[in-house]
Amino acid sequence: MTTLRYAYYPGCSGLGTSKEYDMSTRAVCEALGMELIDIPDWNCCGSSPAHTVDDRLAGALSARNLVQAGDIEGVDAIITPCPSCLANLKTSRHRLQKPEFRAEVNKLLERPVHGDILPVKSVLQVIVEDVGMEELRYRVRNPLKDMSIAPYYGCIMNRPPKIMEFDSQENPMALDNILEALGATVAPFNLKVECCGASFGVARRDIVERLSGKLLNLAAENKAQAMVTACPLCQMNLDARQNQINVANSTNHVMPIFYFTQLIGLALGFSQSQMGLEKLVVSPRELLAGAAG
Repeated sequence: MTTLRYAYYPGCSGLGTSKEYDMSTRAVCEALGMELIDIPDWNCCGSSPAHTVDDRLAGALSARNLVQAGDIEGVDAIITPCPSCLANLKTSRHRLQKPEFRAEVNKLLERPVHGDILPVKSVLQVIVEDVGMEELRYRVRNPLKDMSIAPYYGCIMNRPPKIMEFDSQENPMALDNILEALGATVAPFNLKVECCGASFGVARRDIVERLSGKLLNLAAENKAQAMVTACPLCQMNLDARQNQINVANSTNHVMPIFYFTQLIGLALGFSQSQMGLEKLVVSPRELLAGAAG
């Protein structure tokens, strides 16, 4: 298979709270023939709050990364695993097509934006579209048989559709198709694009406990043994806050929450340690031991 080359934006969480996501992403991409070249001297994209303070500054934070990525030769797109980073980079790129906004942003940049800007895509999108399910299925060495998994996309991976331009905004199927290619059973999950509470985990924990609790309840009702997501914030709310959710809602969930790249890696033959599974708060070891047996 021809090597695919991308400018890679890991995002701040990829070097901290979701280090296992970045770790598994890099390993899986290499195994699938994807070369990731880190954007030189990248900076924070502004994450969730920047645009609520100053949309031009938020645009400039992402625009600087877009400019830096342009220095990399031989790549066709900028990719990132994080939906929040993806939304910021794609929104900035979209708005920079307007001369007035570009002029305002360029006043804030040491290196102004000139000419065309590389397309921005998620790691999920390029695995689905550039690698393809047939190739992924061919490379599976350890099928995830006897595992029922609920695919959870979160609320911004595919929204707004005119900017994100990937999959369905109401019923996306990328994760479903990946799980099927890996040999897992896809549990029915009609809340796949509902919000988990996002960053309200700090300011209004009760909101996260209610919304994330609703997601965990449905996954359990539909006999899912685990959930899979592509979003660090969603993963944190459902995994790290699961005990808080149980206490608040009088439930007793013990639901592992995987990153989709971790499951791909396991199916490709990587070890649990190589996929950073020990970093998950709700341990998946019992589930994986049962599936292997």
